Amino acid sequence: MEKYRRDLAAYQRAWDAYQAVAKTYWASIAEKRRARNAKRVRGTALALDDYVLDQPPVYSGPPKPRDPSKLAEPPTLPPYVPVVADFLVAALNEFKFAPRLPKTDGEFKRAYAATAAAAGLSKQQAVRIYAFEATGNGTYDIQAGLEYSKTGRAITTALGYNQLLATNSVEILAENGGHVVAALAASAAQIPDGSRQFLEKKLTTVRKMIDFAKSVPDDWNQHEALAGTSKGLAVHALNLDLDVGPFLQTQKLLDSIVFARRKGYAAPLTAAELEMMNLTGDGNGFDMVTMPAEWRAKVPTANFFQQRGYRDNPVAQKNNVVSALIAATDAAMDREVQKPGAKELAAAFP
Repeated sequence: MEKYRRDLAAYQRAWDAYQAVAKTYWASIAEKRRARNAKRVRGTALALDDYVLDQPPVYSGPPKPRDPSKLAEPPTLPPYVPVVADFLVAALNEFKFAPRLPKTDGEFKRAYAATAAAAGLSKQQAVRIYAFEATGNGTYDIQAGLEYSKTGRAITTALGYNQLLATNSVEILAENGGHVVAALAASAAQIPDGSRQFLEKKLTTVRKMIDFAKSVPDDWNQHEALAGTSKGLAVHALNLDLDVGPFLQTQKLLDSIVFARRKGYAAPLTAAELEMMNLTGDGNGFDMVTMPAEWRAKVPTANFFQQRGYRDNPVAQKNNVVSALIAATDAAMDREVQKPGAKELAAAFP
């Protein structure tokens, strides 16, 4: 026990010292980000020193010792993450809604390709991001953590070709639900009267879901709270629907393109640049995309994450400057687009 107490004291000193340094570092990341945003509002040009140029501190002290007077604690499983079966049950329970599932994944790919192309996404953008996000072979119902085994554990609610979180689904309906309604209404108008009832019923359901999504202020944290409810999971089930899912998956990427254009960036975004906005959020991703090329090899990726998000992203840690992260993303896309699923999606584009 005496050795344990010495080891624990040594660990605590090292950990406290690391925590103090880390707190200062991540506070400086947040402060620099606020300063950059303020400069942009004023129309002032950014400088390289508007970014933190040091890498985040890494704990290198001794591990926390185990108390020998206590039994070893059994490993604990991470919290349960809802899966596709839960989304479907929630949709049925909350809205009496069952998505129209495709007969084959190819059917969904054709619907997604038509929707993406009509929205202005290029084949290169859509296919390469699908390849990166959905492994190059993912089906319309692919979920994070279950890419290679349906018997594993989901790690998030990220779903589909572009891996939308349940929060994304709620937010897209709140902000762009009118587009979904208009598309469904246009489809219904082209169907003979006798066959129109199914789509009209779906329109009624989607409007109820939109009302739910708009029941809180338009704020990510508010939408995240809704997404964690049974009704929020029901909304997420729309991604599986052949009529609505392609619009939701497309809208996630389109929102980033619109954001860049609204900020005055007219150049076409490469798939890797668009993925930076998808990965870190539109504001942070736009920051990376628009910085001078010569800065990208000097600016740590930590500048574009919260501390927890960075800690949970080994790719951003390994590729710890902007140029390396973009290059690694491009390299992954180059590999994954060679897979059959990506080739099938490319062939589906008009």
